[in-house]
Amino acid sequence: MSVIFSGSELLEVALGIERNGAAFYQALAEKTKNNSARAIYEHLAAEEVKHLKTFQGMLDAVANYQPPEGYAEEYRLYLKSLVDSSVFTDVASARQIAARVSSEVEALDIGIQAEKDSILFYTEMQNLVKPADYQVILTIINQERDHLNQLSQLKKQCPKLGNPLKLEESER
Repeated sequence: MSVIFSGSELLEVALGIERNGAAFYQALAEKTKNNSARAIYEHLAAEEVKHLKTFQGMLDAVANYQPPEGYAEEYRLYLKSLVDSSVFTDVASARQIAARVSSEVEALDIGIQAEKDSILFYTEMQNLVKPADYQVILTIINQERDHLNQLSQLKKQCPKLGNPLKLEESER
């Protein structure tokens, strides 16, 4: 069976990625007792909401744009596997993952993986959108890279700070 993504389907996936990421970061912001980590999580949640609005605007403009034909079945299956293997499959699972996190390091590792997944998906998505939307996707990729860097920098600070980044026991 052939897996074919239309431009609108790709944007629906992107909306889901951003919605789920925002839910995850917001749940972490509510859970953490560390002010620095909370500020970063709140910033990342707000960024994901901005991306959500950007993709919604693109979706409203594309109607049912079809990507160019000529993508091999293997490439379609590859894109489907990217979607299926993302860290967060929906808002509820994003919140559940955040609820089960037992330390800032674990939360940061999950966030880092989610940002990497997003970068990979959006990089591939660039090949399938209208040329006018290519730059928008590139801008979002660069923002996701910045998010990855922010999370990586915060993770480097964790050992220096000792245990104050530990999430409160009652929140587990």
